[in-house]
This record gives sequence, structure tokens and C-alpha cells, in this order.
Amino acid sequence: MGIQKLNLDSNYHILVTGGAGFIGSNICKALLENGNQVRVLDNLATGQIKNIEPILEHPNFNFIQGDIRDLDICREACNEIDYVLHQAALGSVPRSINDPITSNAVNVSGFLNMLVACRDAKVKRFIYAASSSTYGDSETLPKVEDKIGKPLSPYAITKYVNELYADVFGKTYNMETIGLRYFNVFGRHQDPNGAYAAVIPKFVLSFMNHESPIINGDGSYSRDFTYIDNVIEANIRAILASKPKSTNTVYNVAYGERTTLNELVVLVKNYLAEFDPKIGEIEIEYGQIRAGDVPHSLASIEKARKLLNYNPEFDMKTGLKEAVKWYWKNLER
Repeated sequence: MGIQKLNLDSNYHILVTGGAGFIGSNICKALLENGNQVRVLDNLATGQIKNIEPILEHPNFNFIQGDIRDLDICREACNEIDYVLHQAALGSVPRSINDPITSNAVNVSGFLNMLVACRDAKVKRFIYAASSSTYGDSETLPKVEDKIGKPLSPYAITKYVNELYADVFGKTYNMETIGLRYFNVFGRHQDPNGAYAAVIPKFVLSFMNHESPIINGDGSYSRDFTYIDNVIEANIRAILASKPKSTNTVYNVAYGERTTLNELVVLVKNYLAEFDPKIGEIEIEYGQIRAGDVPHSLASIEKARKLLNYNPEFDMKTGLKEAVKWYWKNLER
């Protein structure tokens, strides 16, 4: 679904924190295509200039290289902004286990800085990337927003604290906030390199290099893989939300289908084999289960459907085909 069909006012000035990252850069492109004024705040710790290179010279685009741990920079970025789409964070469960202090500093202290800056700048609404990791050890499927368990990683703790802070700022300072609990987002611009790369781009890169991808565990773990265009839609819907009780709450952002890692790796292999038949002959390897991993993840998206009019267009297979085509065209190998 194109952003124009959602009737977003092109006069809005929108700040995207983490806008040089995978999700943020895709959101920026969609907003610029809609005619919005877009500002990005990113310290380029995990985001990359190449993700926003095509839009750096756009007349409606403004890039601030800075860190959300710096309150003064946050204030500068929020000046004359209507809406904030807060994507900046240090992602990855394993990263947070290896370095919980930095994850907390960015994801909690940085988040609080942004809330304060938005409050003082009288931003209309603060929309932030929450996480399905908040469900922790809850075994309930599908995941429903008001039923969570205990966090299983430092990363999950930081994302839950974000929700608590947003709730308190809504009640204490009369701010409007919306949290979007992303479920395993994938798609164009997602980096396949590095120790903390997500599973889909990692599988793609391994296959394209004619190497065996490694599945953590026996492949039975499952995820609600969510294509990037569905996430863009959710963010725009969050800006547009006007129904009673649609703000100062959190929503699952997913498609609402579950895919095992074994099913996923076969799909990735088959889609890539259409470009390179040799990939179809590559064997799969299995390794150790990662600490902090949730066994199964499946979202109920009924709340977002009802209160945000969220209607995701891309199921996992359709999105995966699009992602694989993008990687085949753009990935260095």
C-alpha cells in the first residue's frame, strides 16, 4: 500500500531518529515521496550513510549526525517538528547480553532524552519502535498486547522500560505516544554483515556466497516475520490515529503468521536458486541455540486493525520474494 493512499498530510515536519538505519531509511524515503519535510538524527553507530545517500540532497531532507544520549542534540533535532518516529536504538539480543551497559545507555537514557526533548518542543505525537522481545517468557500464542512475561535479555528489559516511560509521560505531561512492537522486521537495506546481523539477510548472504547457512538450534523455533512495507504503513497509521483510546498505548506490528526457521531457510534457498541454480544444492548446518532467544513468536494484530486501521499488505512469502530480489541486485558478494 502506497503512503499516498493513506492520506498523510504532506505539510507535516517529521523527525526520524535512527533514520540511517534499516527501518528508518525506508520510512524516510516513503515520507519524502509523500512530500513531507524529513529530518534525521543518527550517530551512524549501526546506521549507514549509504542507506540515505540517494536522499541526502533532497530539498525536503535534513540530516543531523548526533547521538540520542546527548540531550542538547535531541532538543535541536525536535525543534519545529510535528511528529517523531523514534527508531534509534541498539538492537540485537546477543549484543545486549555482551554489552548491557551500552544497550541500556542508548535504549533507556537516549529514549528518555527524546521524550524530554519532545515534551519541551511540544511535538504533537511521539511514535516509537517497541519490540516483540517484551513478551519474554510468556508462552501464550498469539501474543496479545496486555499479556507479557518476564524479559529474557537486557535488550528486552530496555524496550519494556521504554513502554513504561512513554506511559508515564503520557499521564504526567499529557503527551501523546504510541509504541509499535515490531515482530522480526526484514527487507531492503537490512545489513547482512556483522556479528549481530538478522537471520534473513544472514541466510541470503551465506547462500549467495555458496556457503551453508547456520541455524541456531534444530530449526523448530518460529517467528512472525514482518516485511518492511508493513512497518512503514504502521508508522503512518500511528501518525494518523484519531480514534478514542488509539494513543498512549502499544500495538503489535506484524503480519500474523508464523514461520519456522526450517521453513524460512528453504524459502530463501528456493527464491535465490531462481537466480543461481547452484544455490539449490547447498546444505543447511545447525548450531547451538542462542541465549535469550524466545522459542516462538506470533502476533495478534487485531488491536492495530481496530484502532489504527492497520491492514498489512505483504505476507511473509510475498515480502521475502521482494527482499531476495533486492539483495540479489544490491548485495556485494
